Amino acid sequence: MQQRQDIRNIAIIAHVDHGKTTLVDGMLRQTNAFRQNQNVGERVLDSNDLERERGITILAKNTSIEYNGVTINIVDTPGHADFGGEVERVINMVDGVLLLVDAVEGPMAQTRFVLRQALGKRLPVILVVNKIDRPAARPDHAVNATFDLFIDLGATEEQALFPVIYAKATDGRAGYSVAELGPNLIPLFDTILDHIPPPTIGDGPTQLLVTALEYSAYVGKIAVGRLSAGTLRAGQQIAHIDIHGQQATAKVTKLYTFRDLQRQEQTEVEAGTIVAVAGIPGVGIGDTLADPENPIALPPIKVEEPTVRMVFRINDSPFSGREGKYVTSRQLRDRLMRELESNVALRVEDMERAGEFLVSGRGELHLAILIETMRREGYELAVGRPEVIFREGDEGQRLEPFEQVYVEALNDYWGGVAEMLGKRRGRLLDIRYGDDGTVYGEYSVPTRGILGFRQPFLTATRGTGIFHTLFDAYMPYAGDIAQSEVGSLISLESGPVSGYALEHLTARGTFFVRPSIDEVYAGQVVGEHIRDEDLVINVCRTKNLTGHRAKPTSIVEALSPPRLMSLDEAIEYLHEDELLEVTPESLRIRKMVLDHNMRNREAKRVKYADA
Repeated sequence: MQQRQDIRNIAIIAHVDHGKTTLVDGMLRQTNAFRQNQNVGERVLDSNDLERERGITILAKNTSIEYNGVTINIVDTPGHADFGGEVERVINMVDGVLLLVDAVEGPMAQTRFVLRQALGKRLPVILVVNKIDRPAARPDHAVNATFDLFIDLGATEEQALFPVIYAKATDGRAGYSVAELGPNLIPLFDTILDHIPPPTIGDGPTQLLVTALEYSAYVGKIAVGRLSAGTLRAGQQIAHIDIHGQQATAKVTKLYTFRDLQRQEQTEVEAGTIVAVAGIPGVGIGDTLADPENPIALPPIKVEEPTVRMVFRINDSPFSGREGKYVTSRQLRDRLMRELESNVALRVEDMERAGEFLVSGRGELHLAILIETMRREGYELAVGRPEVIFREGDEGQRLEPFEQVYVEALNDYWGGVAEMLGKRRGRLLDIRYGDDGTVYGEYSVPTRGILGFRQPFLTATRGTGIFHTLFDAYMPYAGDIAQSEVGSLISLESGPVSGYALEHLTARGTFFVRPSIDEVYAGQVVGEHIRDEDLVINVCRTKNLTGHRAKPTSIVEALSPPRLMSLDEAIEYLHEDELLEVTPESLRIRKMVLDHNMRNREAKRVKYADA
């Protein structure tokens, strides 16, 4: 075994919005990755539209810089626990991590999650205290709290003696103390070279564990991973060993390394660096690329199992096929199977009913991102209400997933928040009061209690509250949780929504549809009832023609504005007997059974069966 001194492989990990991607921007700029006059915008690694819109990193990405003759391969990772599969994958490629912590907030919920992954691999850590220019910055508190977190997570003595760098990532400045912030990031670069070990290279034959997949229209599927031993050459015959141990022979057609923001084609690559390999069509994450003469598989990647699932099915509403490009069950199944190739934390199962699939993931956000991505690609589908995945314990007891929930709310609203979490079987673990009137609470809550929690929480805190969740463990079933306290308003007929009809129904609840703009069908949910029962109403009714003429616009202007929901809000709203119809243009909540008479008969049958 030997070390390759001209390379460092690092991952940048942090809680959501603590500045990972912004720091990478600064590192790229200061190593001349961009031309002086090049306009690249901000957060250049957050390359897809969803990442830019939501301000979060969803997919781990590779880049590299060169400093003092050393290539520093950098992997930018997601901070949200729902995308933990991405973090778990890339940790296998690196020899150390940069842990970013906000100077005001200190280590947060997702900091614990991503740090636990790194410490479990015995990786050395460099702490970067970012945003030290914020008015309420507490860098000393951030360092001390991070040290406590290291001890809490079982860090080794060597890991706990981490170096600390203070930074203002937006300006590309870093230093060894708050008072001595330099004009650039050189202190950070020097610390990486001094404290992150060079990669250890095996003496044996070629071995590469595939930890990520990319796709190119020119060369097809591209496998990304760290070359642990041996060499790779373009045109070389390679043994492809999948996660089940099945072996096939393939040929490397293209070979790349990462430099700045591009892949650079290479003819030969030696062990120790992160490479991208084209020419293996059936490759998947966790597979091994090895020497055909001596094929030795590497241990596959282990990823935590999903905790939440949803039913995906073809859209069979009266409006199906109007807006989407891909509408058949075959197209839906092909797309989900393609997602499995790169989304390692996802599971897809065929259901008994044709055109239905059970899709399991890490959380509501994990599945919502997949749905949003598919609708932007032109898919039409319908999805059911999220539900947790139960397990059976060793002694036959029913187990369910629990989350650690970290809540911040103003003292004025804390009573309502505590009551909501109590009703959802939440158990208070810790509470502290800030100087600014903010209350910080830590709860243990069944995952069932968190599904659909965001909207009522924001309402209770007037939009000022913040909460983060982190999967804890499977524990015994906590008991029943009260369901939604409101019912749905359901359209009686199909047709355009009438302002005249809504004017006479405003007392019934809040509407989701717009008069004179939206068209609805019978069985579609058009609003939220003020009572805890469903109500069928006619929102298409028009005024009988008379000699008196009134401006329709005056009626519309007098109505309360409708509640137009985002995808996340619509998923949270769903009741047990409802589906969300998702198309490239629209989101419509509907009853699973559209026919009112059939719904009534089924409700009576269930009522008598329970009696």
